[in-house]
Amino acid sequence: MYVCLCHSVTDTDIRRLVRTEGVCSMRELSRQLGVATQCGKCGRCAREVLGEALHEARSEAGCAALAAA
Repeated sequence: MYVCLCHSVTDTDIRRLVRTEGVCSMRELSRQLGVATQCGKCGRCAREVLGEALHEARSEAGCAALAAA
């Protein structure tokens, strides 16, 4: 789904950055993708998606650590 129409950013884009680039804050997300830098209406949704992505990444990391042990 589109999160930021001004910069054509999707939830998949945000999740990918969390996984591959280690993005973990709105500041980093804004720098990388321009989210919430123009009209700002996407800020709340972007923050929610970022939080979900961080939670998923932590869960995956925990599972990976258990599998490696």
